[in-house]
Amino acid sequence: MYPILNKRCLAEGIYLMDVEAPRVARASQPGQFLIVRTHEQGERIPLTICDYDAKRGSVTIVTQVVGAGSRIICTKEKGEALLDVVGPLGQPSEFLHLSKEELAKQHFLFIAGGVGTAPVYPQVKWLHEQGVKVDVIIGAKNAGMVILEEEMKAVSDEVFVTTDDGSAGSKGLVTDQLKALLAAGKKYTHIVAIGPMVMMKFVALAAKDSGIPLTVSLNTLMVDGTGMCGACRVSVGGKTKFACVDGPEFDGYAVDFDEAMRRQQMYKTMEVEADHKCKIGLNNGQ
Repeated sequence: MYPILNKRCLAEGIYLMDVEAPRVARASQPGQFLIVRTHEQGERIPLTICDYDAKRGSVTIVTQVVGAGSRIICTKEKGEALLDVVGPLGQPSEFLHLSKEELAKQHFLFIAGGVGTAPVYPQVKWLHEQGVKVDVIIGAKNAGMVILEEEMKAVSDEVFVTTDDGSAGSKGLVTDQLKALLAAGKKYTHIVAIGPMVMMKFVALAAKDSGIPLTVSLNTLMVDGTGMCGACRVSVGGKTKFACVDGPEFDGYAVDFDEAMRRQQMYKTMEVEADHKCKIGLNNGQ
């Protein structure tokens, strides 16, 4: 069992938890993910790592209620426990392999959409600890859905917030802010985008002419996290890849986003039906 050390609500339907998992915490790196299970018959839920503390022996996960499995995780409280926390899984971020000399030349721009801000945080934090320049764009529907803004400001050079309705930061999309920064002459060496699939698609279209390398994370495609189910198959540069074992991070210009979005929709009906049954069960105290 893996005790929940802390829990807090970041926004409506989005919860942060610190979970005691010493071995996982010691091995975790930015860009990787975990598999979480709440009970014996529970669904395997892949969640990207939001933070990790090897000394404390804890990992931090951020979960948004989108289906039955995530809803059950979010009902757990401090003092309760998760049955399984398996990981770290997936490939760590590529910049971890850069030398100190190469890192010193970098200026990263991270683009975080919605709950995608959570997996962006450990990457920005790691780069900050190496003395690397990092700017961050956080995008959300409205002010109430902006998460981890203060935490991100503590480890970034500049943080830009955009909201669809203009209730926080500037009104517009993350791509509007990206275009504005490039037009203002910002010189970035690498862009990393993590968020909804459609957001990453349009970031790729907006950034392509700049010639700046782009990395995206396809963590939202993953199901079982081992490559066995095949649910996260995606075409990257015309080759078939699996987000959970080959990624979750890939060259954003090479990803076939239209195919990836079609694959996402394949399980939507089953997800909605399962969540409906889950809510009925929880309301009945099951």
